[in-house]
Amino acid sequence: MSETIILDINNRPLSIEIGKIGRQADGSAIVRYGETIMFCAATSKKEVKEMRPFLPLIVDYRENTYAAGKIPGGFFKRQGRPSEREVLVSRMIDRPIRPLFPEGYFFDTQIVALLLSADLENEPDTLGIIGASAALYFSDIPFTTPLGAVKVGLVDGRIMINPTAGQLDKSPLNMVVVGTEQGIIMIEAEALEVEEDQIVEAVTLALEPIGRIIEAQKAIFQKLSIKKRVFTVEPVDQAKADQIEQRIAGDLRQAIQIREKKASEAESVRILKALVESIPPEDEAEISATKEIFYRIEKKLVRDLILNQGRRVDGRGFDDIRPISIEVGLLPRTHGSALFTRGETQCLATVTLGTFEDVQRLDGLGEEAEKRFMLHYNFPPFSVGEVSFLRAAGRREIGHGALAEKSILPSIPDAEAFPYTIRIVSDILESNGSSSMATVCGGVLALMDAGVPLSMTVAGMAMGLVTEGSRHALLTDIAGLEDHFGDMDLKVSGTEKGITAIQLDLKIPSIRMEIFREGLAKARDARLKVLSKMKQAISAPRPEISPYAPRILTLFVNPEKVSDVIGPAGKIIKKIIASTKAKIDIEDGGKIIIASTDMAAAEKAKEMIREITLEAEVGQVYNGKVVRIEEYGAFLEILPNIIGLLHISEIAHHRVRSVRDVLKMGQMLEVKVISIDEDNKVRVSRKALEERPASMPESEEDRPRFPKRRPHDRNPRPPRDKSRF
Repeated sequence: MSETIILDINNRPLSIEIGKIGRQADGSAIVRYGETIMFCAATSKKEVKEMRPFLPLIVDYRENTYAAGKIPGGFFKRQGRPSEREVLVSRMIDRPIRPLFPEGYFFDTQIVALLLSADLENEPDTLGIIGASAALYFSDIPFTTPLGAVKVGLVDGRIMINPTAGQLDKSPLNMVVVGTEQGIIMIEAEALEVEEDQIVEAVTLALEPIGRIIEAQKAIFQKLSIKKRVFTVEPVDQAKADQIEQRIAGDLRQAIQIREKKASEAESVRILKALVESIPPEDEAEISATKEIFYRIEKKLVRDLILNQGRRVDGRGFDDIRPISIEVGLLPRTHGSALFTRGETQCLATVTLGTFEDVQRLDGLGEEAEKRFMLHYNFPPFSVGEVSFLRAAGRREIGHGALAEKSILPSIPDAEAFPYTIRIVSDILESNGSSSMATVCGGVLALMDAGVPLSMTVAGMAMGLVTEGSRHALLTDIAGLEDHFGDMDLKVSGTEKGITAIQLDLKIPSIRMEIFREGLAKARDARLKVLSKMKQAISAPRPEISPYAPRILTLFVNPEKVSDVIGPAGKIIKKIIASTKAKIDIEDGGKIIIASTDMAAAEKAKEMIREITLEAEVGQVYNGKVVRIEEYGAFLEILPNIIGLLHISEIAHHRVRSVRDVLKMGQMLEVKVISIDEDNKVRVSRKALEERPASMPESEEDRPRFPKRRPHDRNPRPPRDKSRF
C-alpha cells in the first residue's frame, strides 16, 4: 500500500510517494517536482560475510536519456559508464546520508536513484537526496534521521528557494542545502563573489522548507509504524581498552605530534605493531579488535589535544596556516605552470590553451553543450606513500576536480575576450589535507602564468571542526589527522570580494548556524592571507601567452559572404587551410576563428579571407582594374569579386566623348566609391579624386549636355496679317 506526501515549495507541489514501485527493494520512493520525477530504491544486506570497520555504502545515480525524450548520442545507443554529472550527483546523495547511519552498522547498503522524467526546469539533484532519505527511512534499514534538501538562488537580488533552471542561469548563486531536524548537514554551492552574510542568510531561509519536508516524512512514518531491523554491535572490551590506553597513550601522543607526516605515521605504525605482535597470527578477531581500540585511542588523543589543551597535532594555533611556497613558470614547454606547496600538501598545476576544436562536447539531457574550461584532478598513490595501479579517475578525483573547477570558473574570461579552450591539470604530488583547495590556488597561478586575462584572483581554504557537547574548536587549514578524526570539512573558495564555491561535509548529524557563520568568517581571513602570498609570486596575468600556445585571430564578415569563403564543396576554405596549415572555424553568423601555432600563418589565412570578404565602402579610394568597357562607361574590379561602374560622366571634369578615348582594358586607376545601392551595385568616380580646373566655372560640370532654350532666348514669331482673311 502506497502513501503520498504533498508539499508546496515555491508555489510548486513536491510529492513523495512511498512503496508504489520497486517493492522488492527494502525501501523505495518516487519524488516529483514539476514534471521532473526521480525514483530511489534502498537495499541493504542482512548478513555480513566479512566484518569491516566502515559502512560499505554504494550510491548510483543515473540520468536516463529517455527522461528528456532523447536517444543517447554516439555509436552505441545503450547508456554506458556514468557521466561526470552522474558521478557528482551520486556523491551529493552519498555525503549527507553516510554520517546518519548508526555507529557499528557495517552491512553492505546500496542506493539507486533513477531519473525517470526531466522537464529541464526543475533540477533533479535535490530530489535524489530527498528520495534516498525516504527510501531508507520508510524501510527496515536502521536509518532513523530523515533529510530535507532544497536549492537556493539569488534572483533579481532576492533569495529564492528552488528556482527554475532558467532563473539559476541568471543567478549569482547556485546552492544545494541539506539538513536534518537539528540543522544543516551538507552544502554544495557555486557563486559569483557572493558575500558571506548573503550565504548565511540564504542557508537560514533554506532551513524552513527543509524542516517541512522532514516533518512530512516523520508524520507518515508514525502512521505506518515501520519496525527497523535489529543489529548487534560488537562491544568494546572496556577493561582491555583501558589497559591498552594506559600502555600506549604517552608514546602515541608524542607520535601524533611529530610534525612530519611520514615520520608520525611510521611511529604510530611501530606502536601498533608492538601491540599486535603479542597476539597469535591465527587469532584474527583479537587482532582486529586490538586495531579498532588503537584507532579509538588515537582519535581520542587528537581530539583531546585540540579541545582540552588548545593545541593542534602539528603545533599550530587554531587560525594558523601552514607555510606556503609558490613557484610559477617552472615547466618551459607547457603554456602555464605553477607549483603550490602548503605544508605537506603539494600541487603541480599546468595549463594548456587549445582552440575551438578542443572544446568538450556534452551529450546531456538538454541540447548538446560545449565546455571550454576544464579542470582535471589527479591523485596518484605516491602522494600519500602508497603503492597501487594508476587507473582512470575515481569518484573522489572527479569530485575534487569539479569543486576546484567551479571555484575558478567565475574568473575565466568569456570567449569573445579570450577565444581559447582552457584545460588545467592538477597533479597532487604530496598530500596531507586539503589538496582540492591547493588545486584552486595552483590552478589560478598557472592560469596567470599562461597569460589568461583573469577577471579576478581566487584562492581556497579548508576549515575543520572538533566539537563535544557545547564546546567546539574551528581549525583553519586542516591537515590529514584533523580531517580524519574531526567532525567537519568546510571548503571555501573565493576572492577578496566574496565566495565562488562552498563544500560542507559533516561526520555528525548537524552543526549550528553560528558555527557555520564563524567558519565562513575564519575562512575569509585565511583566504585573504593566501591571496596575498599568491600576488607576491605573480601579481597579474602575464601580458603575452606562451610562444608554444596557438595564436587565435577572430574576424567578422558579412554573413552573405560566408558561402564565398567556403566555396563550392568547400574548395576555397580547403585551399586556405592547405596553404597556411591553420585551423579555421566558420559560423553562420559571419564569425570566423583562425588558429595556428605560427602567427605568420594565422595572419596569412586572415588576409586571404579578408580578400574574399572585403566589401566596398562609400568614400573609400580603391585601385581598380578595367575589366569591361561600354559606351556609357567602364567596369572596374576594385576588390576581388567586386565590380564598380565608372560612368562616362565621372571619368573627368571635362566632357569625354568616348570612353575608349581615355581608358583601355586592363588599365589600373584610382577611383572613389560614390554610392552603393540596395542591390549592392557600386558606382565609382575618377574625377572625384581630381581638382577642378581653375578656368572651369563652378557650375559647368553640372550643366546638362544638351540644354534646352529658355523662352526669352527664342526668336519672336512675326504677327499674323489678319487682312488676308
